[in-house]
Amino acid sequence: MNYPQIIQGGMGVAVSSWPLARAVASQGQMGVVSGTGIDTVLARRLQLGDEGGHIAEALKHFPIPEMATRVWDRYFIEGGKAEDAPFKSKPVPSINPSAALNDLLIVATFVEVWLAKAGHEGLIGINLLEKIQLPTLATLYGAMLAKVDVVLMGAGIPRSIPGILDQLAKGEATEMRIEVSGGEPGLSTFDPNDYLPGTLPRPKFLAIVSSASLAQVLAKKAHPPVDGFVIEGPTAGGHNAPPRGAMQLNERGEPVYGPRDTPELEKFRDLGLPFWLAGSFGTHDRLLEALAEGAQGIQVGTAFAFCEESGMADGIKAEVIRRSVAGESEVFTDPAASPTGFPFKVLKMAGSVSEPEVEAWRERVCDLGYLRELYRKEDGEIGYRCPAEPVELYEKKGGDPANTEGRKCVCNGLLATVGLGQIHRGKAEPTLVTAGDDVAHVSRYLQPGQETYSAADVIHTILGTHSNF
Repeated sequence: MNYPQIIQGGMGVAVSSWPLARAVASQGQMGVVSGTGIDTVLARRLQLGDEGGHIAEALKHFPIPEMATRVWDRYFIEGGKAEDAPFKSKPVPSINPSAALNDLLIVATFVEVWLAKAGHEGLIGINLLEKIQLPTLATLYGAMLAKVDVVLMGAGIPRSIPGILDQLAKGEATEMRIEVSGGEPGLSTFDPNDYLPGTLPRPKFLAIVSSASLAQVLAKKAHPPVDGFVIEGPTAGGHNAPPRGAMQLNERGEPVYGPRDTPELEKFRDLGLPFWLAGSFGTHDRLLEALAEGAQGIQVGTAFAFCEESGMADGIKAEVIRRSVAGESEVFTDPAASPTGFPFKVLKMAGSVSEPEVEAWRERVCDLGYLRELYRKEDGEIGYRCPAEPVELYEKKGGDPANTEGRKCVCNGLLATVGLGQIHRGKAEPTLVTAGDDVAHVSRYLQPGQETYSAADVIHTILGTHSNF
């Protein structure tokens, strides 16, 4: 595979949607769709009436028509739901998913990847998170049905994924160990023969890591080994690894990253696998710096998150660009916001759940369940709990109430940010905007006289090929 110099970050939920990935791949770089929450994204797009008819077009090419029909009939609303009506719920991820949930995951991922790949010969990847394990197998299968070129995964140790891709490509049943707090791991299983027997193209696998030690494990002990790495630094929007050593906070209450958190690039070079650098690399000079370090190129997320083709709501993009021009951007690396307990970068904006007054009126609810923790109940069965759910409910499930302090509902907040927020008791879910530190400089991609910029503007700026250079 001829890898490009730029990988577009796979930002969820639905920020890295198919129009963005298609635009990037059409420019000869790697476009990436986000697989996070893809089932909810499709279900809600259908309930909004499938604007533009894109989903309907993709489903004409889905190889299991009866499955596509089931999903369409369950969620599609002609003309779209009323603006003040809540979205119809969908099955919540579980270790033993229902047939309806697997149908939705497979169809949703196929649609997203198929639309991203249409009309060009460029590379399309899908980004998944190791910490969101329950939907992984069905999501990978749907992406492979659409002939996805690359799978990227971080937020954990995705050691089992290369082998899973091998098995799915061969048409073999596969399984994945699921982390369970306070007990033996669970097991998620998937058999492609239940859906469409036969072989599939096997995508490449790139692991997203922040340390050479993890890369060495994935290069030498995963079977088969990974095909390459994206190396994230602490300023990257998707970076959620805590600092190495004891957690220390600065005067703003943010984790302090130091020399131990700087990737040891010589060790990556020694592995002999391609790698890309991520975290404030969205300029031509930084691309040249990465290449000089032996990298294949760079991964860029934040710059693309606020371009015209991204799934972010237009009003949010306009405000972020305005702040960048005015020098008013403020990103806060919140050590407590994410239910996972890992750092999470939050862009403070009016009306967002990052504001205390908004958080005060929002009713705590966990109705999507992507970041729930699995735990063993006294009878040995698996239970599910989330630090962002109602405190009394979390405590009833054996959770420590201290874990709920400062936690925000990332799932609902991110969906609201892309215009797919739920209506709870007549109130719309508030947004939650996340971005890397480079959000302060997104105005660098504006062309003279313009107030918005395109994915092509980002690419040409980074490559140094804009006409005004």
